[in-house]
Amino acid sequence: MAKVTTIPATISRFTATPINEKKKRRTAAYARVSTDSEEQLTSYSAQVDYYTNYIKSRDDWEFVSVYTDEGITGTNTKHREGFKRMVADALAGKIDLIVTKSVSRFARNTVDSLTTVRQLKEKGVEIYFEKENIWTLDSKGELLITIMSSLAQEESRSISENCTWGQRKRFADGKVTVPFKRFLGYDRGPDGNLVLNKDEAVIIRRIYSMFLQGMTPHGIAARLTTDGIKSPGGKDKWNAGAVRSILTNEKYKGDALLQKSYTVDFLTKKKKVNEGEIPQYYVEGNHEAIIQPEVFELVQRELARRKGSTGKPSGVHIYSSKIKCGQCGSWYGSKIWHSKTKYRKCVWRCNRKFDNEHHCTTPHFTEAEIQAMFIVVVNQLISQKESIIAALEASLETAFDTTALEVELTEVQGEIMVVSDRIQSCIYENAHVALDQEEYQKRYGTLSDRFDKAKARFEEIEEAIGSKQSRRAAIETFLNNLRDANIVDNFEVSLWCGLLDFVTVYSRDNVVFTFRNGTEIRYSG
Repeated sequence: MAKVTTIPATISRFTATPINEKKKRRTAAYARVSTDSEEQLTSYSAQVDYYTNYIKSRDDWEFVSVYTDEGITGTNTKHREGFKRMVADALAGKIDLIVTKSVSRFARNTVDSLTTVRQLKEKGVEIYFEKENIWTLDSKGELLITIMSSLAQEESRSISENCTWGQRKRFADGKVTVPFKRFLGYDRGPDGNLVLNKDEAVIIRRIYSMFLQGMTPHGIAARLTTDGIKSPGGKDKWNAGAVRSILTNEKYKGDALLQKSYTVDFLTKKKKVNEGEIPQYYVEGNHEAIIQPEVFELVQRELARRKGSTGKPSGVHIYSSKIKCGQCGSWYGSKIWHSKTKYRKCVWRCNRKFDNEHHCTTPHFTEAEIQAMFIVVVNQLISQKESIIAALEASLETAFDTTALEVELTEVQGEIMVVSDRIQSCIYENAHVALDQEEYQKRYGTLSDRFDKAKARFEEIEEAIGSKQSRRAAIETFLNNLRDANIVDNFEVSLWCGLLDFVTVYSRDNVVFTFRNGTEIRYSG
């Protein structure tokens, strides 16, 4: 019969050292709180202090460090720098044991938690979860981790859904909030609503004014940077995106569109622009406006016009996006001729003059020539200003009245809500009750067609109202500038920006100046 002799283990599977060697385990701790509230920060400080003293009090442990993350969610490890640094040190052989408060403090994502535990386990690094009394190198460790991580993940889901419900309830109640630290023009009021910041409001009005004078977001950003004005984020340099965001944000006209985006996944915190997946809420007259609604609509129209125009508009110069080629429709741009000689000259010509096989024959102009032509035509306009002002003022109220359209808009909006609810009920019923599918498809199709027609009409009415409002704003701006205008001998930038819409060049002797009220005056040399 074979003789079996047991050879006892001499190496500790926990420390990878001889079992009789009194080697201390290099121990670190991990502490995290998920918000920046004072209460949580107190908890955070307490965790750091507790684990520092706890590790140092153990004779068999050697203190390494307490790795921390403040104000970081535990649903994934992507942005947890302290956590990632701790794991890297452990994998590099600098840590033998990690102590943390609980599974939920370590990670509320089952996959992240198990992946990290297994990574460290392969390197002989153990994790001790104090609250659950789990040691990961124990035979039951991984099973318990899986269970506890799953529970923590479900807790996160529940918290996320509760927060989402609360946020959507606030939206439905019309409660408006913005990231005030990065939002120019308003401060947080005592009730949490937007309160006008008069100093910052001046900057907002200036941005809108510069845009309506012909400057592009890029040109406005460059000007604000040069003038030393801080961006909404407190930076020295502006970018076109920040300017465009201000120009298109309805909050500057006193309204607020709520739920523009939503969180797709509570684990990744990935956000998506709301394109109709969940309800939105539009709050009118929520707070004091910086920009008049008519001016705001005018800016939206101008943005759309520039986007649809041929060629890329530029707004660095007052002539940019103001002079148009009558042949191809492109904007004129500045060109420097003989730049390195004494004959250096700046001219304005069609940006696409030589782009096509058949070159545009429209002429170029110097700035002096543009100014001279403008003086002639603007004086013709000013000489007729009394009759122009009287005619516009007489027709202003009736021509741009939107009362009937607004009444119809409310009615159509009600129709959309009713049909939308019926569609949802129809879908729900089909999912829970055995229906005749042919009859269901017929009913669903009828409701869907009704919804599409109502939605199309709603968009038409909105377009008509917006068009009238922006047109009225343009006329009122034109009237204000024309009232103050007098016959001029020299070129004035204020008249060019305040009265002129654009110039169309057909030939040197056929240049049409179109003013903001629609008046066209031809310059014929």
